[in-house]
Amino acid sequence: MQKIPMNLRVILTLYRLMWWLLTPVILLYLYRRSRREPAYIKHLTERFGFHRRRQQSHIWIHAVSLGEVRSAAPLIAELLQGDLPLVTTHFTPAGRSEIQRLFPDAVAAARLLPCYVPFDTDAAYRRFFRAFAPAYGLVMEVEFWPGMIMSCRKHGVPLFLCNGQYPSKSLARDQGRLFSRAKIVSGFAGVMVKSQLQAERFAQLGVEKIAITGEMRFEQPIPMAHLTAARALRQSAFGDRPIVTLASVVEGEDKGFLGVISEVQTYCRAQNTAPPLFVYVPRAPDRFEAVAEMIKAGGFVFERRSTMLDAQLSLRPPATDAPLDIILGDSLGEMYFYLELCDLAVVGGGFCPKGSHNICEPICLKKPVIIGPNDSTIEFPAREAIAAGLCEKLDFSGLAHRLTHSPAAPPNEKMKTDFLTTYSGSTAKTLAAITSFLSS
Repeated sequence: MQKIPMNLRVILTLYRLMWWLLTPVILLYLYRRSRREPAYIKHLTERFGFHRRRQQSHIWIHAVSLGEVRSAAPLIAELLQGDLPLVTTHFTPAGRSEIQRLFPDAVAAARLLPCYVPFDTDAAYRRFFRAFAPAYGLVMEVEFWPGMIMSCRKHGVPLFLCNGQYPSKSLARDQGRLFSRAKIVSGFAGVMVKSQLQAERFAQLGVEKIAITGEMRFEQPIPMAHLTAARALRQSAFGDRPIVTLASVVEGEDKGFLGVISEVQTYCRAQNTAPPLFVYVPRAPDRFEAVAEMIKAGGFVFERRSTMLDAQLSLRPPATDAPLDIILGDSLGEMYFYLELCDLAVVGGGFCPKGSHNICEPICLKKPVIIGPNDSTIEFPAREAIAAGLCEKLDFSGLAHRLTHSPAAPPNEKMKTDFLTTYSGSTAKTLAAITSFLSS
């Protein structure tokens, strides 16, 4: 592990001081978020690292929110088969509650404890380490912080980046700053990354121990009941009508997507053909009502999932006899259901500056995928999937043309299977890399 240069030590000291000065601001942010989501202000002492001291050393996994928890789920399940208990840390209540939902028996048996991540100060991490004596820590994806890395280094806790990536846009931004994550990633005891490109980037940043382990999200558990319900609904209610799922649509994309739907409908009417049914799934639940109003204002015939289907995803009596233009996916945790319904998945985020959301779920279901122009957030697996013919990158006008004039055939089964075979197996590769890093 490289020695920390003196100028970086000075900057780290200033960074830690900044955290102490900004703690009241962060607490105010949590309080304001708690007015909408009360769970944000609960268990506040955990954010300062206060916990009862445990008798056993724990394996520590940091998965900041819902997406990271789901990608970590196969690894957590495998680690629970070992001798050591696990502690997981999260910043959002969604991440914390997802652990309880996925692993209720392990949580009840105290084999797995979800809690909030400490604030990024050495004092908070010192308390956390004293309570759990981590054998090692795993940080999922890109959610690593300077204080976290340097406190692990100071207190002798081996910290590994798992399922890691450093998107090109973030890397270019961080390298241009006086102080950023790019300056301290060499403090990791080892990194496990998704692709050769990512391995090269971390090597350029001074990381010495690197393993290419693929994409862990390809192994996350798929709720088979959701797939069964989607197939039954499609057969009973929609027959051969083409279905397009617009998944994880973010603020700033609604006008474009609704414009595409309108253009497709106009074209289909002119051709005297049935337009596709669109399943419209906003990324954030606090946007459900606003999106419903926009759909209504656009004159579309639509139903909400919450009124159209019951808790078991079975069809209720329809509110209208008119053919639906849109189903609004106003629910959480049912993305696999919405994706299984469709012939084509369009993943949001990349049609605006925010950056595309992950495409692993539709690829796991072997659905053809379209993303927007901004794919910097998911360079892997987007670039590889595009090269393999499983994914397309289009803007709104290209999407409208694709849906009206050039409905391409989906990739053949061998292409899909070969892709998943190449990039799956991440859990086993990750466990092997951890063993290798620790032994060396």
